[in-house]
Amino acid sequence: MPKPRPPMPVPFGWFVVSYSDELAVGQSRPVLYFGREMVLFRTESGRPVLLDAYCPHLGAHLGYGINESSGQGGRIEGESIVCPFHAWKFDAAGYCTDVPYAKNMPPKVVGKQCLESYPVVEDNQVIYAWYHPEGVAPMWDVESFEEANSADWAPLQRFEWTIKTACQEMAENGADSAHFRYVHQTATFPETELTYEQHYSLGVQKADMQTPRGMVKGSITSKNIGPGQGFTRFEGIASTFLMGNVTPIDDETVHVRFAFTQPLVDGEVKTGGVNAAIIRDICKQLDEDKPIWENKMFRPQPVLCDGDGPIARFRKWYGQFYAESFSNA
Repeated sequence: MPKPRPPMPVPFGWFVVSYSDELAVGQSRPVLYFGREMVLFRTESGRPVLLDAYCPHLGAHLGYGINESSGQGGRIEGESIVCPFHAWKFDAAGYCTDVPYAKNMPPKVVGKQCLESYPVVEDNQVIYAWYHPEGVAPMWDVESFEEANSADWAPLQRFEWTIKTACQEMAENGADSAHFRYVHQTATFPETELTYEQHYSLGVQKADMQTPRGMVKGSITSKNIGPGQGFTRFEGIASTFLMGNVTPIDDETVHVRFAFTQPLVDGEVKTGGVNAAIIRDICKQLDEDKPIWENKMFRPQPVLCDGDGPIARFRKWYGQFYAESFSNA
């Protein structure tokens, strides 16, 4: 019997569509997120742009060029992208600005937006795009993280997964305290103080550790800014900052990016030891969760007990990010 299809729509919010260093000036490439084919490019001034992919002329995909093996799509001229099929030119707002072989611009494109343009923000060494299925403008701002923008922190260590699940199913783990004991074999049930307010969720957990030098006080702080932007700070023996970014490819598949950084020690990156062990363990936990997410079904009305954590409260908070209603609790 096939796994029931997750009933969640694609949520709206800010989502990572690329790391900054993956998109050079003058480069374009295809991306598939939110169940939509799009083209991502960087103009000659360095501005990242995200447009719907298919040219209104004869339907060419702007993200695929003549030499597909190069990874380069439509040519970039100034602040515009040029269709690889007939050289129609489109600006960052999705307007057609030139048809080089036409004596007169087609009336259907004159002064009209031909391609949907998605709001884009570049920060924290990544490119965020705002998605809303009804084209509603951004409802909150991208949050800037000091650790991801400071020369006092190490270059990002990056890990990626493609997982057959929905964004909400992954995010729900933060409210599910019992699974840490039985999936990840933690010694105890973590006691996390969770708060939900507007488009923010915040979790704070004490993480004191016994060492040969005595007790070291620590904490784990997790924050989500909408469904697509979030971080976790691990403080104590080895301070670690994790950007955990989950982007829906469609309503059944997500692209997960984990980016870790740790403070430099005497100007140098500290490798091995506890620093490496923390990163390794976090990735191991995601690998342990992956087969469960990919093979579970969603229960809108689960049978819960007193040790399960605030799952119902989490679902009510997360439900605000759906433009269409569905049974979520």
